[in-house]
Amino acid sequence: MSDWTDLIPQAARDYIAGRRLDEVECIVADIAGVARGKAMPASKFVHQDRFFLPNSIFLQSITGEWVDNPMGAFTEPDMILTPDWATATAAPWTADVTLQIIHNVEDQQGNPVPTAPRNVLKRILALYEAEGWKPVIAPEMEFFLVARNLDPNQPIIPPMGRSGRRAAGKQAYSMSAVDEYGKVIDDIYDFAEAQGFEIDGILQEGGAGQVEINLAHGDAVHLADQIFFFKRQIREAALRHDCFATFMAKPIEGEPGSAMHIHQSVVDVKTGENIFSEPDGSESIQFMYAIAGLQNHLPAVIALLAPYVNSYRRYVPDFAAPINLEWGRDNRTTGLRVPISGPAARRIENRLAGMDCNPYLGLAASLACIYLGLKEKRMPRPECIGDAYMNETDLPYNLGDALDLFSDSAPVREVLGIEFCTVYEAVKRNEYKEFLQVISPWEREHLLLNV
Repeated sequence: MSDWTDLIPQAARDYIAGRRLDEVECIVADIAGVARGKAMPASKFVHQDRFFLPNSIFLQSITGEWVDNPMGAFTEPDMILTPDWATATAAPWTADVTLQIIHNVEDQQGNPVPTAPRNVLKRILALYEAEGWKPVIAPEMEFFLVARNLDPNQPIIPPMGRSGRRAAGKQAYSMSAVDEYGKVIDDIYDFAEAQGFEIDGILQEGGAGQVEINLAHGDAVHLADQIFFFKRQIREAALRHDCFATFMAKPIEGEPGSAMHIHQSVVDVKTGENIFSEPDGSESIQFMYAIAGLQNHLPAVIALLAPYVNSYRRYVPDFAAPINLEWGRDNRTTGLRVPISGPAARRIENRLAGMDCNPYLGLAASLACIYLGLKEKRMPRPECIGDAYMNETDLPYNLGDALDLFSDSAPVREVLGIEFCTVYEAVKRNEYKEFLQVISPWEREHLLLNV
């Protein structure tokens, strides 16, 4: 296997060194960010240079339903999958020696399939590249560890900690709180090391059993790949210790939601300098344009950043979640925060994305807004000084309203790709329709005998 193992990252080579590789998982992310693909014996994988999956995997909703293809006849032609060797990484939770490899997705003519989420992000990055720019991204991942929930009719509750008590909320940054489920955290670290991933830090967040993982800044596709892999390995680490990990935006009533905060800057490819800073260290006009792009276009991409009905339960005041498109320096009540930094690290933190979003689409959506801002060259609203929660919300209140804004925005549809936007909207409207057909416990409790 030396003909291809030389192409994979060092961490993957170290993982299989001196051992027989049993299996290779050939995977892609679907619209929801679920890993789909094929697992095959390594002995078979080495003799193939491409694999096939039907394009219908991008028409599957989170419930598993198939959506009618809004682009025409539903013939399910095969797509061509080729390995992106740079993504090869261990699956260290498996019983045998297994590698995961994300695959490039093209049609039979060799064109990138426009509905593949990873290709959507690459499309946005190509727009930046054409201008001589390169985005730099640093994501934050929030999630909950919860007790096993085997009955969907029952509320989600926090997990049992090592003390024998359930994890408590309102313990942000507490070291003893995160130690309550230290064995899960230890496995997350071990898995990350085996996969060659760099964790910038792990901390206890404000919710009961809520954890945040910060990743080092870097290339957008590479970091989206990491988040895609991390979601899977974190779930596996939790299952080893009799609990679930969930990336729902709002899994527990009365607790904060889980965000995927996105720190974003842009560098000039030729100089390597941050275009958000002037040579004297001051904020550049491009920095203002980028903020304006986010303010002007984020409403149209909320359907990507908050992709499910549950996502909108996170957008409430006083739970450290954004409800606005205000911007401010070191102000966590604003949807767009400018963290304290030196000129080289000047960046914008987009606090609107939920952790339930597909990482490829969440990053693509946020970067699309900045790109549009840099091209349009408009100025943002004045900086918000004080509590932005006092202002009216700028955000849609539900998935249906968000999809209407998404459908009506010609600039967003153009940069993300018309075919992708059409298919994404069809999938999400189908999910929303399914949700509206479900009768909730609230309705049974308050309407059954009272109306």
